[in-house]
Amino acid sequence: MTRNIIAILRGVKPSEVLEIARTIAENGITQIEVPMNSPDVFDSIQLLHDEMKDFISVGAGTVTNTNQVKILEEIGIDFIVSPNFDSKVVEATKQANMLSFPGVITPTECFSALNCGADGLKFFPASLLGESNLAALKAVLPQNIPLYMVGGVGPENFSSWLSSGATGFGIGSGIYKAGDSSQSVASKSKLIVQSYDEAHK
Repeated sequence: MTRNIIAILRGVKPSEVLEIARTIAENGITQIEVPMNSPDVFDSIQLLHDEMKDFISVGAGTVTNTNQVKILEEIGIDFIVSPNFDSKVVEATKQANMLSFPGVITPTECFSALNCGADGLKFFPASLLGESNLAALKAVLPQNIPLYMVGGVGPENFSSWLSSGATGFGIGSGIYKAGDSSQSVASKSKLIVQSYDEAHK
């Protein structure tokens, strides 16, 4: 099954990114993003693209300007995630044939992002939105738009978010914190996948 989970490797270093990403992929999560505020971030993303693009979908997170989009276009990654909605970033991402997931909270941001060509919406921080507000928004949003929850989501509330209309989740420290060993990442990834699968039954 395709699991709508994005592993967010904030703080990962190029020297460890492949081992961490392989561990995550082996446990069933195949969408991985490295946020821009990670050390030597373009080196890490280049490594993921060069070594693992046949096995995972490679993305960049915390993308906030078009200069970053240009560099990421040259690397040739699959998707770009932002903490905010910036029309220039969305438009540049789409012109570069990458998927765009801007960060939104309000109905105005949601529809503005979709009108700019966003492929899906990242609700951040999801804990600020809440499940009941997502359910209300879902009633007016286009049916086929992926809705990812990021921030304050995890095994304890996957099922309530899914029943409120969430499509998937972005998981940061629940899978990886800077300095984590691959063994720690493996155990956290297993828990995330197991909980996600159970919530989908």
